[in-house]
Amino acid sequence: MIALDLDGTLLHSGGYVSPRNRAAIALAHAAGIEVVVATGRRHSFALQVLRELNLPPAHALISSNGTVIRTIGSDLLHRSHLPIETARWLVAHADEFRSTLVLTFDTVGPDGHDSRGALVCESYDDLNASIGRWMTSNRDYLAQVTPIEDALNAAEPIQMMLCGTITRMDAAEALLAAHPRIATVGAPELPETEITLHRTAYPERDLTILDILPAGCSKASALSRLAELRGIELSEVLAIGDNWNDVPMLEAAGSAVLMANAPADLLAVARARNWRIAPPHDDDGVAVAIEEALAVGAHP
Repeated sequence: MIALDLDGTLLHSGGYVSPRNRAAIALAHAAGIEVVVATGRRHSFALQVLRELNLPPAHALISSNGTVIRTIGSDLLHRSHLPIETARWLVAHADEFRSTLVLTFDTVGPDGHDSRGALVCESYDDLNASIGRWMTSNRDYLAQVTPIEDALNAAEPIQMMLCGTITRMDAAEALLAAHPRIATVGAPELPETEITLHRTAYPERDLTILDILPAGCSKASALSRLAELRGIELSEVLAIGDNWNDVPMLEAAGSAVLMANAPADLLAVARARNWRIAPPHDDDGVAVAIEEALAVGAHP
């Protein structure tokens, strides 16, 4: 199995999968390898770019940073939710950052599409300033609800997200990580831990995204669950990513590859751990990693 992050990894900065990356994925599939995209995007948003790959409908897609596993054909394999009480508490606890908060609900239908209200925010201004392109791409699915707690009257979210400048999100992360109900990825979870906090950093854009997930959820937990379903050992998995939210998956897999466009501090971690560093996403780093892995498999 090969597990690929999407943005900053498989996708070119222009938002598409390059011909060489498509060809490498096809070669992996022809060799009997299941290619699994593991992304922070929700399922339907990931499918917007994955449909062009013509992956088999039974291949899996890990979305929302590991809270949902569906097939490319949108059959549900696993899903985790944040309890409504936990989500309400988080909104109140992070009140000073509510203008940067987005709730995600799983409204995916049999066709792989979701509906307006899959994403909920209280205001648009701060979000447009930090992730304007994402807001435009998702305008048909966004609902504005004031106060945002009203969106939690009946449905449990699969994910919550805070995003903004690095300085502002550093403050948000410090506030959240200090509470025993919240554990950052890699930190020990306490009996009262209800939330796992993931960070994705884009220094060149002065942007940090904090993903708020049910306790224990990560790309690694989803990958482990999927490997068990498929009867595959994690030692037989190649994972490729570019950011901090990929680290649990890279640590869990038998082989790890980090993209050269990763943040500098994460590249230092990769070198210390002897992870393979592939060329940047705009230079077909995924294809290079897959081609090398297939060559090693063919010539032990």
